[in-house]
Amino acid sequence: MYIESKAESLNGPARICRVTFSKTGLTVYYREQTFLRTNGFKANYFDAESHNEYWISGPRRDGQDRLYVSNIPVEIDEDVREEYWSEIRKQPGNKKRRTT
Repeated sequence: MYIESKAESLNGPARICRVTFSKTGLTVYYREQTFLRTNGFKANYFDAESHNEYWISGPRRDGQDRLYVSNIPVEIDEDVREEYWSEIRKQPGNKKRRTT
């Protein structure tokens, strides 16, 4: 999934990572964080502990994941890097790249 923090600005830190969902699909879990669904215009989830807002979506094949256009690189978690470049982006030659 694609997770972007909206806590500080419209283009915050972001990453491609593996998450799990609750049975209802309304809660997203990533590492030690729990995200709850919200109805915002710049965010669709918020951190249950900090209440900071986040944009969470599936990663896009064209790599244009950010909600608002930006050239800020997106971090890719190590455990999904090869799958992201090979299966999602269809660019297996980039599988060693750690950012988009």
